[in-house]
Amino acid sequence: MDVVTVGESMVLFEPNENGLIQYTDHFKKRIGGAESNVAIGLSKLGHSVSWISRLGDDPFGRYIYSFIRGEGVDVSQVKFDSNANTGIYFKQTGGFNQTSIYYYRQQSAASFLNHNDMKEDVISKARFLHITGITPALSQSCYETVIHAIKIARKHNVKVVFDPNIRTKLWDSSDYIPILKVILKMADFFLPGEDELKLLFPNEAPDEIIAKVLKFGVSTIIVKNGAAGATYHTKSESQHVSGYPNEHVKDPVGAGDGFAAGFISGLIEDLSLSDSVKRGNLIGSMVTMVHGDCEGLPSRQEVLGFEKKTSDVHR
Repeated sequence: MDVVTVGESMVLFEPNENGLIQYTDHFKKRIGGAESNVAIGLSKLGHSVSWISRLGDDPFGRYIYSFIRGEGVDVSQVKFDSNANTGIYFKQTGGFNQTSIYYYRQQSAASFLNHNDMKEDVISKARFLHITGITPALSQSCYETVIHAIKIARKHNVKVVFDPNIRTKLWDSSDYIPILKVILKMADFFLPGEDELKLLFPNEAPDEIIAKVLKFGVSTIIVKNGAAGATYHTKSESQHVSGYPNEHVKDPVGAGDGFAAGFISGLIEDLSLSDSVKRGNLIGSMVTMVHGDCEGLPSRQEVLGFEKKTSDVHR
């Protein structure tokens, strides 16, 4: 197994046409979840990946399970819970050029993840464990589950990739800062956005933050900055890698997950850090060209075709 990831996926409802939800009568049904987005992205790039989660034993849970399995992701570690529902959320993209997310996930099946859901023989066989800051926000048991998974990974020299993916709607005030820093100190690769780094280390200069994080034991920090690209930092080097700005952005949600999938794919293939970040930038940009959180994640052939594109029409 190349990668194991842990987290909640939900059913996403989005208006058929751009506009405010309160005036919408018809919705499209999709799925969304940072960890499953990354899992799907990696699978479409040809890598083996296992997604661990809990779903409600309901039509929404079965829909998510079938969808993710259909994308080639191993879902053998997913459990169905007959006592809790699958989470849902709504995405509004047509309101005054802003994207708004409304969650209905409290007490969802995934919020009851626990350490018994983390099988040592599954995590130990992976090369990378992918973790986000969303899962520990769902409940105390989810936080403890994430820590348990990381401890298993470290015990077996499985590299930990941590994307803070800060969702302030899921946290009380700034409670996320000490919790996410605990996870950060256990990670090998740290993938914050530029704004997330400021949230985690308020009132500190960027250079001071980078130096502090490297002292924690993190081997590589990749600071993402949207279309401008990303900058990676290790103890021996720092380098900016240009992004792939495009004029066809249809849906910005999921770009960070696309970056993570591309970057981890590069690590799996033993590409240089620069080339791994470059692949992350490219896939992050491609994701924004398609509506939906995961529908724009490209196959390997689509990535190669995009890089070599000489025409907008493929015959």
